[in-house]
Amino acid sequence: MKRIKIGLLAAALVGFLGGTALAQEKTLAIVVKGLDNPFFEQINLGCQKWNNENANSGYKCFYTGPASSADETGEVQIVDDLLTRPDVAAIAISPSNAPLMAKLLREKAPSIPVMTIDADLSQDDASLRKTYLGTDNYLMGVKFAEYLQELKPDGGSICLQLGNVAADNINARAAGTRDTLAGEKGIERLTGQNGWTEIEGCPVFTNDQVDLANQQMADTFTANPDLDAFVLEGGWAQFAPQAYAQVTDQVMDKLEAKELIIVAGDTLPPQIEALKAGRSHVQVGQRPFEMGYRAPSVMLDLIEGKAVESVIYTGLDECTQENVDICIAQ
Repeated sequence: MKRIKIGLLAAALVGFLGGTALAQEKTLAIVVKGLDNPFFEQINLGCQKWNNENANSGYKCFYTGPASSADETGEVQIVDDLLTRPDVAAIAISPSNAPLMAKLLREKAPSIPVMTIDADLSQDDASLRKTYLGTDNYLMGVKFAEYLQELKPDGGSICLQLGNVAADNINARAAGTRDTLAGEKGIERLTGQNGWTEIEGCPVFTNDQVDLANQQMADTFTANPDLDAFVLEGGWAQFAPQAYAQVTDQVMDKLEAKELIIVAGDTLPPQIEALKAGRSHVQVGQRPFEMGYRAPSVMLDLIEGKAVESVIYTGLDECTQENVDICIAQ
């Protein structure tokens, strides 16, 4: 009889402790477009720093995403699964396909706070998330254009390299670039405004694939020997330093003479090395580590019902060949 009571007491204690552990183990999830992109690894590092500093908070930052950045439906499925987990208290999403993710959120109507990070939903779907934390992507595109105008004041032929067709953040950058070069809003394609003309076959879409990005650059340079400017609205090709070096080797004389200008998004270490080596002229960088570090705190504010701005920008770093040693925010 005593043995049975002890057993029941032990079982009850395990259940109580287990319940307590579960109650303390609330998850603040960050879902990115793909784990194969080194840009997003910086978000992960920020997430892990938050965990290290908040080990006894009762919450943990959980970083996840599909294996491939090209897997749009995989990302949506991950978010769908997280929404069914009782331990998940809030989610921050970098939507690869903004309309597809918005469709899921509209159908699920989550009871937990959902925010976006790095990439936002479209303006029409913004009400489906509580806030956006990340880059002012339109401004980032404007910065690309401003540097192009300095380096090529008379304009010229240009090719824009974009990511996923439905990626709202990259499309916003392209809009900023085109509008600024053209000197007017709502430009869908540059056709001679202020001397700028997009070449046939551009823009090109990488679908966030590094190898495809480098191949597109190589093909564009071969087919257009007189090209004046190439804009990487995201840093895809540069994430594979050896391949990018091989691609730019074929036009190094033009890069050095500034006959061909390359401006690119992001300032990860291999990209800064490419800039130092003269393989690009300008890098406009986001701050992904800051995004990953701040996201859990923003999610906690949302959980606690605190007032949070609908948009929280994390700033930009503007790096040129002249200021490359001091341009990154510390």
